[in-house]
Amino acid sequence: MKKISTSTLQRPMVICLLAAFCCLLWGSAFPAVKIGYGLLSISSADSAEQLIFAGLRFFFAGVVTVLFHSASLRRLRLPARSSLWKATKLGLIQTLVQYALFYIGMAHTSGVKGSVLMAVHVFFAILISAKLFHYERLNAPKLLGCLCGFGGVLLINLSGGGLGGGFTLLEDGAVLLAALANGFSISLFKRYAEGEDTLTLCGYQFIVGGGLLLLTGLCFGGTLPHFTGQSLLLLGYMVLLSAVAQTIWSALTRYNPVGRVAVYGFLNPVFGVLLSALLLREGQQAFTPYSLAALVLVCVGIFVVNRSDTPGRGAPADQQP
Repeated sequence: MKKISTSTLQRPMVICLLAAFCCLLWGSAFPAVKIGYGLLSISSADSAEQLIFAGLRFFFAGVVTVLFHSASLRRLRLPARSSLWKATKLGLIQTLVQYALFYIGMAHTSGVKGSVLMAVHVFFAILISAKLFHYERLNAPKLLGCLCGFGGVLLINLSGGGLGGGFTLLEDGAVLLAALANGFSISLFKRYAEGEDTLTLCGYQFIVGGGLLLLTGLCFGGTLPHFTGQSLLLLGYMVLLSAVAQTIWSALTRYNPVGRVAVYGFLNPVFGVLLSALLLREGQQAFTPYSLAALVLVCVGIFVVNRSDTPGRGAPADQQP
């Protein structure tokens, strides 16, 4: 695999285009999950089948990530024993817990609403990093950004916003808990990634967490779905979107100040909402005044908190849906 030069990855236009491409891929995961449920005839009540679907995606995403990274290094990248233990702990929180909640929640809510709700993982990560792990200080811009983001979530739930009329524990609550697990795992990843190859850690935690999701679904009575050509292509796309976006984002954050890359994270909910409106025909939900106002608040909050980050290099990649 031909490597891209470091200087190329540090060009502002390259950073913008590659970061936006990653956000496009992550944003497409919201409608893709719901389309997958339809193609595989997985009902909203069948949590075991939902976990199996998630497990297949992330197990193979981990395999592909490791293979991508090994190809770039021209040798098979195997984790050390200590790294494998870190990957196991991360896989429990960052993949098993987060995506069990996310896939169950997305079975009961719209792609548009899920895109907005899941975006608050950025604000959870800021608060957890500052108050629990003490990695950074909460300054005024970060607090303002968090208030904007949580204000958007409050708006979309109190008003209904054309998105189902208010907060429910199984639907919105599961997605918000997934966002909380993501926020916690970002800070945990930062601790474990010190002195580690972050892509190796990402790949193997996907494998561990995906395998546990698959095993959990089977233990609760789920069965492996019967794939058609369309559903198999969709699963392949979801595997690749996770592996490709993770690989590109890791390279960008390795060679650039973190804030210079992370600032584009506001595009995640934008692409999620737009693609859900297009692919799931949720345009009536996406373009109401309330939902647009909520999206703007969340995007502004993400932009502000990332813009105010202290410059640094080598931060772990931010895992998205």
